[in-house]
Amino acid sequence: MAWGRLYFAAQAVGGAAWWIAVFTIPAVRTATLGSLQPFLVALADVPLFVIASAAAAAGVRAAAVVATAWTAVVVALLAVWATVTTEAGLGVLVMIGAIVGSVLALSHVLLGRVPVEWVTSGPLRFRTADPDAPRRRHVLGTTAQIVVFWGLFLGVLPIVIAVAEHRWRLHPPLPGPVVVASIVTGAVVLVLASALGIASAAAMATQGAGTPLPSAMPNRLVVAGPYRSVRNPMALAGITQGVAVGLLLGSWMVVVYALAGSIVWNCVVRPLEEADLEHRFGEDFRRYAARVRCWVPRWPIPASAPADALNPPRR
Repeated sequence: MAWGRLYFAAQAVGGAAWWIAVFTIPAVRTATLGSLQPFLVALADVPLFVIASAAAAAGVRAAAVVATAWTAVVVALLAVWATVTTEAGLGVLVMIGAIVGSVLALSHVLLGRVPVEWVTSGPLRFRTADPDAPRRRHVLGTTAQIVVFWGLFLGVLPIVIAVAEHRWRLHPPLPGPVVVASIVTGAVVLVLASALGIASAAAMATQGAGTPLPSAMPNRLVVAGPYRSVRNPMALAGITQGVAVGLLLGSWMVVVYALAGSIVWNCVVRPLEEADLEHRFGEDFRRYAARVRCWVPRWPIPASAPADALNPPRR
């Protein structure tokens, strides 16, 4: 709870400083509000954002809820305004950061922690695939997942982000040679990362009797293929693919989106996933985790590696 109150205190100070800058520095007003009338916006924002954040810092839980809810409303409205008018793009970015911080701080204020376990609840709850299903079902399921997830996270969302970057006037002009180099590099990296992702998914489906989806996880600990070199090749491939798409689109915001995804995956999803693996596979997984790193590939696999560490008994 102390961390959440500290954040709201910083947000109150930052919000007050921003409003002082809005009324005293025209460049700040233009970059963050565009042609919006600052006095009208301040009538709502000062009490609901600045004062509410200060009250939340003082321990008033209801104020934390108000400040967070208002921040979410501001993000939505300001994003629409910036998209329609091409103004205030910087203000949208600032408020996106504010809503992320506010939600995390609100969790600490109300619950004393961030309930990361909610990520794996409902349809994403960890469950193993049907061990008696034929291999082709796992392969087809994995293929469908790749099509859906790549289409959404490497297609639709990056395009939306890149369009917003241009509409919000946050896309810096780049020299022609830089654009060409970015496209070529992005294409090469995307092909290589996609090959890694496909190889990892194939190993998961054929060796693990399951799929990468949390609701149909493999029944066996997979240490074949790319998993011999790095513990999370699919996550590594996906993040690299996201960065590559950002390079192809020439969008720094898409690159940030991919890197932000890596932070979420590493800090939220990975601990839950590895706890589940350790629970199901015990010493086999602990030996494997001790030999193979999470993010940095180890290649080639040392010849002295114990066979049972790389090929634990199937369960």
